[in-house]
This record gives sequence, structure tokens and C-alpha cells, in this order.
Amino acid sequence: MSIGAVEAARTILTSLHEVMASRSNAQSKLNTVVEVIGECLDSEVCSIYLLREGMLELFATRGLAQEAVHVTRMAVGEGLVGSIADRIETLNLAEAAAHPDFMYRPETGEDKFHSFAGVPIVRRERAVGALCVQHVEPRRYEEVEIEALQTVAMVLSELIVNADLIDEEDARALSAAQTGPEQLRGLTLVKGLASGVAVYHQPRVTIEHIVAEDTEAERQRVILAFDRMREQIDRMANQAEFGVGGEHEEVLETYRMFAYDEGWTRRINEAIDSGLTAEAAIERVQQRTRMRMRQIDDPLLADRMHDLEDLANRLLRIVSGQLGTAASMGLRNDAILIARNLGPAELLEYDKRRLKGVILEEGSLTSHVVIVARAMGIPVLGRVRGLRGVVREGDPLLLDADQGTTMVRPSAGIVEAFDARFARSRERQAVYAGMRDVQATTRDGTRINVMINAGLRDDVANLITTGADGIGLFRTEFQFLVSATLPQREKQTRLYRDVMDAAGDRPVVFRTVDIGGDKTLPYLRHDDGEGEENPAMGWRALRVALERDALLKVQARALLEAAGGRPLNVMFPMVAEPWEFDAAKAVFDGQLAYLRRQKKQLPEAIRYGVMLEVPSLAEQLDLLAPKIQFLSIGTNDLTQFLFAADRSNPKLAERYDWLSPAILRFVRRVVRTLDGTGVDISVCGEMGGRRLEALALLGIGIRRLSITPAAVGPIKELVGKIDVAEAAAAMDGWLAAPPADLRAEMSAWAAARDISVD
Repeated sequence: MSIGAVEAARTILTSLHEVMASRSNAQSKLNTVVEVIGECLDSEVCSIYLLREGMLELFATRGLAQEAVHVTRMAVGEGLVGSIADRIETLNLAEAAAHPDFMYRPETGEDKFHSFAGVPIVRRERAVGALCVQHVEPRRYEEVEIEALQTVAMVLSELIVNADLIDEEDARALSAAQTGPEQLRGLTLVKGLASGVAVYHQPRVTIEHIVAEDTEAERQRVILAFDRMREQIDRMANQAEFGVGGEHEEVLETYRMFAYDEGWTRRINEAIDSGLTAEAAIERVQQRTRMRMRQIDDPLLADRMHDLEDLANRLLRIVSGQLGTAASMGLRNDAILIARNLGPAELLEYDKRRLKGVILEEGSLTSHVVIVARAMGIPVLGRVRGLRGVVREGDPLLLDADQGTTMVRPSAGIVEAFDARFARSRERQAVYAGMRDVQATTRDGTRINVMINAGLRDDVANLITTGADGIGLFRTEFQFLVSATLPQREKQTRLYRDVMDAAGDRPVVFRTVDIGGDKTLPYLRHDDGEGEENPAMGWRALRVALERDALLKVQARALLEAAGGRPLNVMFPMVAEPWEFDAAKAVFDGQLAYLRRQKKQLPEAIRYGVMLEVPSLAEQLDLLAPKIQFLSIGTNDLTQFLFAADRSNPKLAERYDWLSPAILRFVRRVVRTLDGTGVDISVCGEMGGRRLEALALLGIGIRRLSITPAAVGPIKELVGKIDVAEAAAAMDGWLAAPPADLRAEMSAWAAARDISVD
């Protein structure tokens, strides 16, 4: 390309400014625009498609047949142009005909053109058209050319609206789906039930002026806006009501890092240099961020991009003076907050008395806002598609994050049923809360240890609220996942010490860092830089720690120092063979010897254990048992390895059954193998927190469960109704001759004994 993106965009914007200021009619302006763009980008074809009567119509073209103008029309989602408008995303193709959405329109004469690039023309977050270029030679357009097109598309949106070329009112008109009841599905991010009216987190900032008259003045506006935004972020971080000194603080530190990122400010200034106003420049960079988010497979990096999007929204409101958000205006009623995505700092702005739930168009289980929402006790549903097309501001919503659904504008009957379920849920919670000080003991006097899983400093408070016997699994990797860089030893030591201090006399089992698989860290990559076809069974957990021995050494010393004068329980994840345990323990032994030479206070005692997640370990328990004090069966990974069924794949959901005789026989065999060895056995994972599955586990000999805090009360209540001898006899019979539907058989058995398993 003969000129750079900035120069190309500036040249085009200057020409467009003149076109928009001219007295010619709208069609003449569009005809001039395609000529200007085609010439500046040295493209043989440039075409503009606009939304009219629900169809995308060819309004102007350079290079295609003029007879096709106002004749060629396609539906949103049809062909390459329709795909751009439907998905609001850019296409850049070296060979257009090879794309699955390609549709040949003979009247345009486009058969001789091979390369194709197109960007959406967006107005109020809706695509109202598309700007496309084509070339005879097969080639992908350079990134700088695509950026120039995106900048021009912003200017075009203003031109076509001012010229009344699109049916903006029709595009905003309510469909039947926006007036009647509608159920939407999504991904459960934080469980819970909630009802309230729909409140959009962020009223759309309308950018009135795209082209700058004074570039330097626009630059100064951005500088002042950045200063103000950074002050806001610093103030919110200092005023957070929870998580001080905890993981939430680290989340906000990462958030602050983006606010001070020089690369971001540089890209905005480059957009201003091309001739855009401050608002348009921020929006231009934000559009680029959104497109990159769609291309990112790494969930952690995608979450970081969401944080940047959150800050861009904040900056845009500041620079435009349109500061009103749902948080700043105040919530007048119980509210369900709706957003494309939400940053942790913005969530902190809301009145927790009124905010009952959150629904996100995007979002993931590892995102920062989910960590914060969980601490606030707010249910969150993510990845809900089509929200803006269905939900209006003020619509009544019923959020069932337990089931992964939300009901929009529910009927009276649905509301009544939901309220009844909500009431039953509150009643059950009250019963479970009343069991806080009750030990989990079966009807025939067998003591069951019910412990919790944790990963954040704040999670330790659940020991008190639930009356759990301890923390059976503390996931140390959470500290790594919310940090922008590898956590220093001092930070790790402080976290582990704080957790043990808060737990008091109750035991805490620290699992060494389990990263890799679905928990990737941007600052810790493969040496060869290549991805994995099957990350769940690849370079993860203890395998990473043993290869990167400095990682495990630092964590070992942090744990040993934190436990000075107290007992320490250490568990290694994903052990497949005994030698891996030996290698990991040797690292701890080395650090213990070092601390002894330094005359540091040592742990009172150290108990070592392993996670049994890899089936191969079960065949070597006779070799491992003399070396360990406890073993925890990780049912989540174990099940997917036994069935070769990815637990995240919805098509395999029916094959991922914890009440399969194969799983139960496997766990029972482990229990019997270790019987009499003195090794404590527990089950951690979702299986132990489900009442029917917990009943099965007790029947095959499990006496320790480590589960989510919310499940402690329900499991304690269940334990008190079970006679384990009777349950064991029933399980032996079922596993000797498995019924066709073991789940149904067990449910009927429980119902006959007045044991609720829901």
C-alpha cells in the first residue's frame, strides 16, 4: 500500500468532510464516497449497502455494474454482505467464493473479482449497512487498509442517518419477541435466583460529531479524560467494601494497569491524527477491540480485553460529558443489570441492596467480574445471545442462574410459580443455615466430614457461615489467574498465612497450582509456543510445576513459611504415577531443608496427599499409599477421563453421569484398596455436593466430602437422614447387577425413606 493507514484515513476523511458539506443530494454523495475510497485504497471495487425495508440494498458502487444499484438486495445474514451485518464483524478474504456464506449475484458483474473485504456500518450498536471493497487479484487486505475502512464506516453512519437513507425507526421498532414472554438461555456464572426489572448498565453514548475540526484540541480532551478516569479507578479501588488485601484487590490492580496502558492511549491518538474527534477515536479503537475479542480463544486474554472494553466505555462517557449510567443515576427498584460485559470496577458502583442479578451477553467463568460478583452474592448469567433484541429497559425479569435461564416479561402464572420456588428456596436456606453448628452424623452414628472448596481469601468466611469441618481443597491457582504477572513469593506467603489464620483450628488442604488446560496464563506459555489439541490431557497441573520447577519451589517455600508453627496439608494435582509424587515432594523437602538451615520456623507437621484424577494412578495405589497421608478423588476430571467425554461439550452431557456404575465401581475399588492403610480418602468436586450423588458416595464408603459452600447445609441435612449400613447394602446390590436406570432406582429408594434428593 502506497500510503499508511493514518494518511489514507485522513485523506478519505478530508474528502468526506467536503462531500458531507456539499449541497448535492444523498445519492450523489454516496457515489462520490465510493470513488474516493476506491481511489485512496487502490481498490477496483468499492460498494455501499444500506438497510432499507429490512433488506440490505446496494446503494452505490465503483467497479460493479451500475444497473445493479437499488436492484441487488439481500437479507441480513444472506451472502457475505448479509453476514457482515448479521454478525457485526469484518470479513477479509483472499478468495471470496471459497467462503461458505458466498452468494453469487450475476447482475453485479462481480464474477471477475476474487479478493473481498467488508466492514459493518454501525448505528446505535446495530448494523445499518456494510462498506465493501474487492480486487481482481486474490489477496488479503492489509490490516492498515481494514482500519481505514472501519474509520470511514463510522463517518458514513453519520452521513446516511443525517440524509435519512436508512429506516432507523423501523430498525428500532418492537417485534413480537419484544412484547410477549420470552425465555433466554445462557451460561451459569454465579448460581442463584433473582427477580427485578431490566436495567441496562450503560445507556448508549451517541457520538454527534465524527470528523475533527481541531486535532490538537481533540487530543487535549482525551488527555483530560484519561486523567479523570484514572482518578475514578484509583478512588474505587480504595473504597471497595470487601476484598481489601485479597484477590479482589489484585483484580482491581490489573484493572488499573489497563487504565495506565500507554499502548491504548497511543492507538487513540493515532485515530485522532487520522481526523477523528476524541469520541470517534475512542469508539474506533473500541470497535477494533471487540473484533479482536471474537478472535481470541484464550479465555483469560479475552477477559482482559473485556476489562479494556469496560474502560473504553468509561472514557467515552467522560470525554463526551454523558456520564449518566445506571449506577450513577441510582437503582429505584430491585434490578437485574444487563450489559454486553461488565468490568469489576463498574459492578462495585452499584447499590448492593437493589442489585439482584446480572445478565451478560458475553462473560466467562474465569472473568474478573464473576470473582467480584461471587463475593457480593449476586447471581450472574452469561453468554445470553439476543438480549438487546428482546429485552427493553424496565421489562420484568426472572433470573434463574441455577438452571441457566432468564424469563423476560413473564406471565402471571410463571411469576407465581417462580415466587413459590423462590420462597421454598429461602425456606430451605433458612433450614440449612440453622444447621451451621450441627455436626454431620448419620442416623446410625457415622461421622461424616463435610468440608468446603475455596480459592479466594474471602471464601474462608464460609467456614463460619456454613459450619463446615474445614477446607478440603484450597485452589491456589486462583491467585495466579487474577494476577497480571506471576505472583511473587511474598504475596503467596501472605495469602496462605491469612487463610490459615482465618481458618483457625479447622484444617486447610492446599492444592499446589493447577494451571493449564482451561486455566491458561498469558505469562506462562509452552516453550515451543504451540497450542495443544487436547489441553485437558496435556501440559497442565503437576506436569507444568515439575517442568517449571522454579514455580513449584517458590510455592513450596511460601506454603512452608506461612505454616510456621502450624500443621500444613499439601496436595498435588493430576498425579498419574507415583514418581510424580516423589518428584514434587522432593521439591518441598529441598525447601524445608533450606528453611531449616536459615533457622526459620517450620511447620508443626506436614501431611502430603494427591488428587486422584487420572485413572492410571488407581493401578498403583499399593506403591503410593505408604508415602501419603490422604487422597482426594477429583470427580470432575476423573469422570471425563474414564468416559473420554469432555465435560465442557454439551453434546456429551448425557455421557457425563456421576451415577454411572462405572464411576461408582471405580471409586468403591479405590476405597477398598486403601482400607486399612491409614490413608484418609475424600471426594472433592461437584459430585459430592449433589444430594443423590452424595447418597451414593456414602453408600460405597466415602466419609469425607469437599464441596461448594452453598452445598454444605443441604448435604448436612441429607447425612442426618441416612443409615449408611442400609445405603451400603443397597449400593452393593445395585452395583452387582446394575439396573437400567440407576438414578431412577436410587431416587425411588430415597423417596420411600422420606429422603429428599432434589
